[in-house]
Amino acid sequence: QEITEKLEKGLEELFDSDKYKEYLSTMAKFHNYSFNNTLLIAMQKPDASLVASYGSWQKNFHRYVKKGEKGIRIIAPAPYKTKREREVIDPSTRQPVKDNSGHVKKEEVEVTVNSFKPVCVFDVSQTEGEPIPQMGAGELLQSVEGYQDFVEAMKEIAPVPISFEEIDGNAKGYFSPVGQKIVIQSGMSESQTLKTLVHEISHSLLHDKDNVRIEGIDEAKKNRSTKEVEAESVAYTVCQHFGIDSSDYSFGYVAGWSSGKEMKELKNSMETIRKTASKVINDVEGKIQELQKERAKENELPFVMDDKIIEILSKDEKKNMVYEKSGMMRNL
Repeated sequence: QEITEKLEKGLEELFDSDKYKEYLSTMAKFHNYSFNNTLLIAMQKPDASLVASYGSWQKNFHRYVKKGEKGIRIIAPAPYKTKREREVIDPSTRQPVKDNSGHVKKEEVEVTVNSFKPVCVFDVSQTEGEPIPQMGAGELLQSVEGYQDFVEAMKEIAPVPISFEEIDGNAKGYFSPVGQKIVIQSGMSESQTLKTLVHEISHSLLHDKDNVRIEGIDEAKKNRSTKEVEAESVAYTVCQHFGIDSSDYSFGYVAGWSSGKEMKELKNSMETIRKTASKVINDVEGKIQELQKERAKENELPFVMDDKIIEILSKDEKKNMVYEKSGMMRNL
């Protein structure tokens, strides 16, 4: 009851500009958590970065909660099994089976009932002990190749082709449902390019009425402002997660957007944003790690090629290779 009331109050206050950014920043760190639990963490400890239960800190990380620290209360699944009676159904006719007296036969079965309970978790800052292995999300973009890897990863996870072109007017990019493509303004800064890429990919995932790409999302009922809030919120969350400069984001308009909407409608939009941001983050991380592993493998394994093989390489292939007098060739 207490947690439910706290959630309702938190949702009402969420769409103040500063609190909304605070929530999205929390979601960037806990994108695999439900909307309810992300909001609860943001309300109780907005600077949290890694949470676990009291026992989990000890068992899995060899760390201990400091004396006097107050736990963060969230909701955890607590399914349980019970016996229930149900009608016996004929598998071929899908109709209830009757006994000789005409009564429907009954059978006792074991079922799992979904239930939830409040639990306490603690942030890493509330613990002490052995060092924590670094998560490394932001580090993916810190190498020389980081920017290009991110762009390549975005191209691979996007459901439609991406091109970089000169766009007339002030638009930084757009998603075309009719043309099934994303166009990004060429010549922008790396930071702006990445933010625009995420924004337009979010539109392609969420707002293409002829192609449902995120399960459970109904594009037809959304107006333009809802689509922009969703795409911009996903972009901000993903950029925060990867450490891309997001200081110029402003969400002053969300108060007007949320005004007059029902609780259920607002919760649905926030869950849509969370689900989409989580998908993009997980997919991009996976692709970047694949690219960086491939590069490391190529750099570690030089191979021998003689002059005859070199002669049949195309010009593009030669550009990507370094030939040394020893006869060794190594991928750059």
